Amino acid sequence: MIYRRLGSAGIKLSVFSLGSWITYGPQVDIDASAEMLKLAYDNGVNFFDNAQAYSGGKAETIMGAAIKKLGLRRGSYLISTKLYWGLHEGPNEKNTLNRKYLMEAIDGSLERLGLDHVDLLFCHRPDPDTPVEETVRAMNDIVAAGKALYWGTSEWPADKLLEAWKIADKRNLYLPQMEQPHYNMFVRDKVEKEFASLYDSIGLGLTTFSPLASGFLSGKYLNGVPEGSRLSLPGFSWLKDRYSNADIDRIIKNLMPIAADLGCSLSQLALAWTAHNPRVSSVITGASKLDQLKENLGALNVLDKLNPEVMAKIEKTLKPSDKN
Repeated sequence: MIYRRLGSAGIKLSVFSLGSWITYGPQVDIDASAEMLKLAYDNGVNFFDNAQAYSGGKAETIMGAAIKKLGLRRGSYLISTKLYWGLHEGPNEKNTLNRKYLMEAIDGSLERLGLDHVDLLFCHRPDPDTPVEETVRAMNDIVAAGKALYWGTSEWPADKLLEAWKIADKRNLYLPQMEQPHYNMFVRDKVEKEFASLYDSIGLGLTTFSPLASGFLSGKYLNGVPEGSRLSLPGFSWLKDRYSNADIDRIIKNLMPIAADLGCSLSQLALAWTAHNPRVSSVITGASKLDQLKENLGALNVLDKLNPEVMAKIEKTLKPSDKN
């Protein structure tokens, strides 16, 4: 396994990590979670991502129970969770980053995970109704209380992230250390352009999600939606609308021979391409079966094969058809 620092922080994350979005609850129970966590852990994965809102809190419960079942040494792994969406309908309990919500929500997450602290805590989305300073101070107090070790944001625009950093810096509070953005071959602007000035200026680290574009970059949706796949689950048809079009199908088909030449699967190529970006501290992968996880972890062996010639070929393939 390769380990990378989280931006300017001293903590190191495995370049490939394991997440729980969608899978934990609808597709993965405690026993299956324990099997996958063990496989990942035994292969050097030390970072496991979660969020309060995943499966209405069930993902945290399942992951916590699986870790307890495995008896993993606490210092050997990192756990994250994210707060914003909430689990209740009260005006101060959903879609917010107000102080009351954050200070109470972290306690709920820790209880479900069975931990006394998380390593990384993210503000899951920006909150236009709460002053950024209120959120920064609450996150600082959570870290100061030892309930989280580092804090950051997820899917925040660069200007709001920088505003939060400046507030914390000016007031000598714990700084936001990381961002968790959407990043894959089809979604690139935020990581490669919008955040470009923040990596060196504030030491921003990245834990990116959806490297396979919700499974589209595995090629499995070219001929419809397989039974048991993510897109077949109730409530997730919107993912098909995001990536289902003729140009994306063309790109996927043209990537296949590149993967074949490298002796890897299309999924492994897409994962390795995401990890090839040195600004990415960890690529969060997802899996509902052990075979999927084994394949994903095999992307580590593809990284060294992505030389400038191969990357140029991929870049040409990713261009829209009218520019190809």
